[in-house]
Amino acid sequence: MGACCHVFVNISDHYKMSQESGQGDKKGHSVLLRKGSSSKMALKEKIVIIYEAFFQGEDPSAGNPNFWDEFFLLKANTVFLESECEKLSGEALASLKDNFNLMFLKAVETLKQDNPIRTANAIHTLCALVRGICKKTLKDSGFDVINIIIGFDSAEAVIQSLIESVNRFLNGDYPIALKQLILKFLLVLASVTDNISQNTLLEYILINSVYESLVQILANPVSRQTLGVDAILVLTLLVQYRKYESANPYIVKLSILDDELALTGYAEVVSVALSDFNRDYKIRNSEQQTGWFSTLASMVGNMFVAEEKEMAAVRANDSVLLALYEAIHLNRNFITALTHAHAPSIPSTPPSSPAPDTSPVEDKQVNQLENFPTPIEPAHQPTNLLVTFLEYSSVVTQDTKEATRYNNARLCLIILTCIAEDQYANSLMHDINMNFRVHLHRMPMRHRKAKFEASPPSRPLACALLDLMVEFIMSHLMKTMPLELYIRCLGICHRVLCYQKKCRVRLQYPWKNLWTALINLLKFILSHENHLVKRANIFHICSKIVNIFNLFITYGDTFLPNPNSYDELYYEIIRMHQVFDNLYSMALRYTTSEGEHKESAARLTNHLINVRAIVNHFTPKVDSWAANNHLSSLTEEQVLEVVRGSYDTLTLKLQDSLDQFERYTEKPNEASFFTQLVRSITIDVRKSVSEINIDQQTILQEVSTMPPTP
Repeated sequence: MGACCHVFVNISDHYKMSQESGQGDKKGHSVLLRKGSSSKMALKEKIVIIYEAFFQGEDPSAGNPNFWDEFFLLKANTVFLESECEKLSGEALASLKDNFNLMFLKAVETLKQDNPIRTANAIHTLCALVRGICKKTLKDSGFDVINIIIGFDSAEAVIQSLIESVNRFLNGDYPIALKQLILKFLLVLASVTDNISQNTLLEYILINSVYESLVQILANPVSRQTLGVDAILVLTLLVQYRKYESANPYIVKLSILDDELALTGYAEVVSVALSDFNRDYKIRNSEQQTGWFSTLASMVGNMFVAEEKEMAAVRANDSVLLALYEAIHLNRNFITALTHAHAPSIPSTPPSSPAPDTSPVEDKQVNQLENFPTPIEPAHQPTNLLVTFLEYSSVVTQDTKEATRYNNARLCLIILTCIAEDQYANSLMHDINMNFRVHLHRMPMRHRKAKFEASPPSRPLACALLDLMVEFIMSHLMKTMPLELYIRCLGICHRVLCYQKKCRVRLQYPWKNLWTALINLLKFILSHENHLVKRANIFHICSKIVNIFNLFITYGDTFLPNPNSYDELYYEIIRMHQVFDNLYSMALRYTTSEGEHKESAARLTNHLINVRAIVNHFTPKVDSWAANNHLSSLTEEQVLEVVRGSYDTLTLKLQDSLDQFERYTEKPNEASFFTQLVRSITIDVRKSVSEINIDQQTILQEVSTMPPTP
């Protein structure tokens, strides 16, 4: 306390001298301010007085060698500092360049000390300068942010010193709150521009890397619980910097990372975030089910609250999913961490996140939940990140009408595409010795209620993946159907089947569910042809569906679980032959007209050759058998008997490339999607770090509880 009083006296004395020597405006530096017409006076903060001097072009530190030591003991007023930057005109901003450079330099030099108060205030000052000046300079593109904040001549040396301190704090034995503050500062640096590739500050962070420090946080089981989310977010944003334009060392390093502890830690951080969402979703569903016992008004109100919460959570998970995507897309070693089995832990919000506010409505919902507990997974049942991710995907892919949900679902399907075409991932998903219970959520529809299996069967993960794809196909048959997501979904099914055919894996799966879903999708497209053909190339989608059937027809004997499954495939094709006949007729119509879909329609007619051969071969035989036995209708077993006895005379055409697919590439197909996604995430990050609530008091409390350094 005595030190702080000494600081105040010195700075106050300095300003008395400044006023007496005629430097500055007395009104601007007055400690006592009049409040309206009242005679009462209000005390202005010492730090504000100093800021005002800087913004008036003065150098308060001149002639006072202890000024900066005392300055950084004062609590930084980031709100005032940023607001003053915003008020400046372009000319005034340029004229204050030297003062900004000086304050930034002294803050960086202060980080070399080990005084927690000075360090915290220096970081807050750096954050305020970067945010305030960048916000101002971005509005006026005539100014270079590097020159205004740091100065071109000294930028490289200053930032090198800054990053050295950042790495020292992140790697050393320092308070967790201080490490959190450092990571928040890195997020401030990474999010000052909407388009991250235009953020020239990051050019220096590529030269002076923080990668190793971030990886060390993830590898440490203790530090990643509190710092993991921010560490992954920093790493993910740095990976995005000019990823399509030049070599990014963070991309290279992440792609070759083989530290098992770090990869496992990375997966754990993502898993906890998605598990939190899954848990909250179950709670919200329970609340809606028990809402019938409350008043209608209360129920409707609760539904809106739940909807808003879910939307916010979905948007917040964009960054988590992007981190998962980059790890899977770039690093082959991450597949092991993705499927690494472990006992489930109770999901909890990371300590770095603020605790949610509790309202009376929420209290009422919690009371309801006490009477209607959510099913909890048995502690002994193993799980992994992929299990959690599949459950998460089953939630976000339910409703894709709103843009936030749609983009989140699209990213989920892109991630699943990367997983489905990875040989090692497929070998793990199809391993009969690696069985997991995957809770897949199904949205309520007119013909069924919302379904949630409290204890789903324990099966290989490929079964859950196929179930998820079947559910998506069946639950989005509407005029506004997300055609792009359907193509992704069909591509995932195709990749899984290609692996099974290649490796002769006979998965014990109810394939009839998939066949029925695909046929229903064809029926829906045929029923809404006039509407859908204006929106997309429906013949391309239909060809993908038919070729999945062709893969079963041509190679099914190599991967279907038993001969009966192959017979059932033929039975379904024969039973639903009208759908395939109508599909052929539709495609034929477009091949005879000079429209934009003529070529794709012709390809579809060619893909239907074997399906039509099966229908034309077996239908007369089934009809003949029924007539000979004087039956007006046949049972499934009777039809199957005809099918089994007529294979020898069936002639099929061997079609090429059924087990081939175009491998996923981000550029150019998905580049625009990821550019917009990263822009959205960057804006959200900038909002979240606009006011960093980690003060010097929190850090001091941690310091007081830390053991003395030996």
